[in-house]
Amino acid sequence: GAGTLIMAAIITKGEISLEEICSSHLTSLFVKLRQMGAEIEAVDRWVRVKGGDLLKPIRVKTLPYPGFSTDLQPQITALACLARGTSLIRETIFEGRFTHVRGLRKMGARIEVDNSQVRTKGVGCLKGAVVRTPDIRGGAALTLAGLAAEGITEIESIHHLDRGYERLEEKLSKLGAKITRVED
Repeated sequence: GAGTLIMAAIITKGEISLEEICSSHLTSLFVKLRQMGAEIEAVDRWVRVKGGDLLKPIRVKTLPYPGFSTDLQPQITALACLARGTSLIRETIFEGRFTHVRGLRKMGARIEVDNSQVRTKGVGCLKGAVVRTPDIRGGAALTLAGLAAEGITEIESIHHLDRGYERLEEKLSKLGAKITRVED
């Protein structure tokens, strides 16, 4: 939850303050986000994050806690798609955890998958598209990409998102996102 909301603020060049979170559990995320250019203040159960104008490329390797969480890998991949330069993201925990790449490519991302690693070459902007949520975290990544994309992004199969995030669109809307749930 908190990591995804923090990255939503960064991908939209916004700002967010969160209370009642265990910021020490997000230390490895904060390290990478600072490397990308985000401003982060974290104290005990409070964090404030501000996104910058230009994201810098990164290298990420997922590891067991306290390393970089595999659950945040798809979302940081979405951020990396907009970084100026080439980012490398290596997945060491779960095989086949790049199901979100197809949707990101559909939105204009330049990504190459090589076994357990993705290489992104940052693009100036992503384009809205109709994409399908492959799983919980992949759906979060596509949602973040949609927030930053030009035009309308339609995300299908959101039942995956609902399993991991309770009414994510409401939380993002409160942060200023133009996002609507459309019931079939």
